[in-house]
Amino acid sequence: MSDHGEKVRPTLRWLKGASLTLLLLAGLLMATGLREAGSDPVARRLTLGLAGWPGDAPPLTIALLSDIHFGNRAMDAERLDRIVGEVNAARPDLVLLAGDFMVGHDVAGASRRVAGLQAPLSRLTARLGVIAVLGNHDHWTSPTAVRAALVRAGVTMLRNEAVRRGPIAILGIDDAFSGHDDVGATLASWNRVGGIPLVLTHSPDVAPKLPGDLPLVMAGHTHCGQIVLPWIGPLLTRGPKQQWKPLYDPRYRCGVVQDRGGVVLVTAGLGSGTSPLRLGAPPDWWLIRIGAPRSTHLSAIAAAGP
Repeated sequence: MSDHGEKVRPTLRWLKGASLTLLLLAGLLMATGLREAGSDPVARRLTLGLAGWPGDAPPLTIALLSDIHFGNRAMDAERLDRIVGEVNAARPDLVLLAGDFMVGHDVAGASRRVAGLQAPLSRLTARLGVIAVLGNHDHWTSPTAVRAALVRAGVTMLRNEAVRRGPIAILGIDDAFSGHDDVGATLASWNRVGGIPLVLTHSPDVAPKLPGDLPLVMAGHTHCGQIVLPWIGPLLTRGPKQQWKPLYDPRYRCGVVQDRGGVVLVTAGLGSGTSPLRLGAPPDWWLIRIGAPRSTHLSAIAAAGP
């Protein structure tokens, strides 16, 4: 046998071995990502003192949930039911839902997926109610159907408007990523109802459009990067081809962000969007305790940073 043939065989064996190793690694990452996407979400907590809190008003606890993305293998009725039970067990005074109830980019299959939302969400209980805004996937699929299902579930839907709940007002700004936000209309609505303003929206990128004295903006959308690798960071930074633009400003990727004198809180969300995978960005929801401005305490904060 020629020297050339003797050299080729070890090279082929090395290539086959390397290919097998890569396949095994890819399979391991896929299995890990599927497991993380369907795991029980982490309950994270924030305690925030608000200026102007009435002296006779007790503190309130708000549950913030986002990005349910019902309809892929990471989110079905059984898992959503289990999450609703965990939220109810925390006994929040108010539940806020920050959009993206659906998975998908068009109306195909939307009616079937919407049908699975109503029953689990109707079991959310809070003495001040459940309030929601829509997200970009809801607008891309069937916003009318999503909104109707949530109303039937007893959820108050906000669309660039404010509603009063005790000493606070929830300013529900529609999704900025899909171009449905109207900050001016929302602020005008707040001026009519009064109260300490807390913003609920889907995409945190609306924050720079807001007045700098708003104490808290609550959002989702980013999935905290969804696929975040060590030394590399988040892999998913762009939207789908028809919306080919940055998914979010990197400073609002995850967790508690001090921003212009207030706080922007970005939850990782419960579901996983188009791809039922998560790596390094586990699902979560938040319990936010608000009251008189004694101190701000942050605990179990999601991994933040660029």
